[in-house]
Amino acid sequence: MALAHAQPLDVIDLGPLGPRLKEARTASLLKTGEIQLMRLALREGDSVPEHGVAGAITVQCLEGAALIMTRTRSVELHAGQLVVLAGGEPHALRALADSSLLVTLLLDRK
Repeated sequence: MALAHAQPLDVIDLGPLGPRLKEARTASLLKTGEIQLMRLALREGDSVPEHGVAGAITVQCLEGAALIMTRTRSVELHAGQLVVLAGGEPHALRALADSSLLVTLLLDRK
């Protein structure tokens, strides 16, 4: 079954999940030829192992707190904060609290 993605000009609710965060799952929200938006839901202590993507990405903390780690630096991200990573930059992350993150990927158009 194909994922139901939003379409351009569809309104996507990014409000805090609050108590629903405990049961929330990571979901792809929108995907076009140029961009993909995902809401990443992580429980405290969950981690995403080191990986990289071809295009630049942003990670915005919608609620909770997370640690973004590259090979040269680590950055704590809290609700309302955003970080940008260059394309190809290997990175990992770990949830410091139950967290919801908006990940925006610029897709490689090659």
